Amino acid sequence: MTRLLVRMFIRDYQNVKDPEVRTAYGRLAGLVGIVCNLLLGGGKVLAGIIFSSISVLADGINNLSDATSSVVTLVCFKMSSRPADKEHPFGHARMEYVSGLVVAMLIIMVGFSLAQSSFEKIIHPEETPFSWLSVGILIASILVKAWMMLFNRSIGKRIDSTALIATSADSRNDVVATSAVLLSALISKWSGLRLDGWMGMAIALFILISGINLIRDTLSPLLGEAPNPQLVHETMMRLRKYDGVLGIHDLMVHDYGPGRCFATVHVEVDAREDVMKSHDLCDIIERDFEATGIHLVVHMDPIVIDDTELNELRKNVVRIIASFNQGLTMHDFRMVKGYSHTNLIFDVAVPSGCSIGEQELKNQIQEKVREAYPEKNYYTVVGIDHNYTELV
Repeated sequence: MTRLLVRMFIRDYQNVKDPEVRTAYGRLAGLVGIVCNLLLGGGKVLAGIIFSSISVLADGINNLSDATSSVVTLVCFKMSSRPADKEHPFGHARMEYVSGLVVAMLIIMVGFSLAQSSFEKIIHPEETPFSWLSVGILIASILVKAWMMLFNRSIGKRIDSTALIATSADSRNDVVATSAVLLSALISKWSGLRLDGWMGMAIALFILISGINLIRDTLSPLLGEAPNPQLVHETMMRLRKYDGVLGIHDLMVHDYGPGRCFATVHVEVDAREDVMKSHDLCDIIERDFEATGIHLVVHMDPIVIDDTELNELRKNVVRIIASFNQGLTMHDFRMVKGYSHTNLIFDVAVPSGCSIGEQELKNQIQEKVREAYPEKNYYTVVGIDHNYTELV
């Protein structure tokens, strides 16, 4: 069914990297969500009112809120496809994350409203008439929502959309909630227990928890989360394959929404190499990554590799840095000799989990270098960098 819909309504459906094709996928998912949720929600609300079932009514209102969420997703997919402009030079792709945040707030509002209605039904319980019509509507809803879960998950993975993957999870939650309502109706019929209000409250709490989790998931990329470890690993491995790249450090990846990835990196090159040749290498790397959808800016760091004394010092300082067992890395090592002392200048990349303060770390590095070279008057000039990709 999913393949049929995709082939019918999306041109060039296999080219998922194309922003227009991606928008078409989002539009299709939004329209399917609107139609299905309106039909399911309307049927449940009508059945809940006729048969005075707060749990069925709550489940129906939940579906209607999902229809509203689909409208928000549809609008935001359209807005996220807009090209960059003067006010937003990095594009509008983060609107997809904003849509998730709006949907989460709507879900929480619905959850509070349903919790209030269910609490009143618990305090003043009423007998709920049993209807096979309601049972049929609930079973149909479970089947439709299960298909919607698979539909949104399939498209979400295909276009790498966190919004649609979240929608898929929401459909899965609806399957669980509607199954609980169905079970409650059957138990009430055969046992006589009045579970309607309690089940409505359980669904309300379920909806609230889902909304809170969705807020957490959508806020993370908006605040600036750590880059995908697989993307970082693949980027580093690819950079190391270029002839002339001796080392890599200070990789930073910025996510401005699906398909809008910007990154910067420092690459170490032989200081003896012609500067124009090294600069050409950086240009080649940037162009190659542009073809993969990553806007990469390369900073060139010339390093001395033919100085025996410098190389030996660098190796020993690397060992000293590694001895802290804090995931520290070192780069940009150089030596400046003076009359009274020699400066060892280098940067240390510190991961977020480091338990040593910056000044204390500098002091300890200086002390360990003095212990390693008691006969030398080495001063360490340490710059502290933050390891934003948590690579060791």
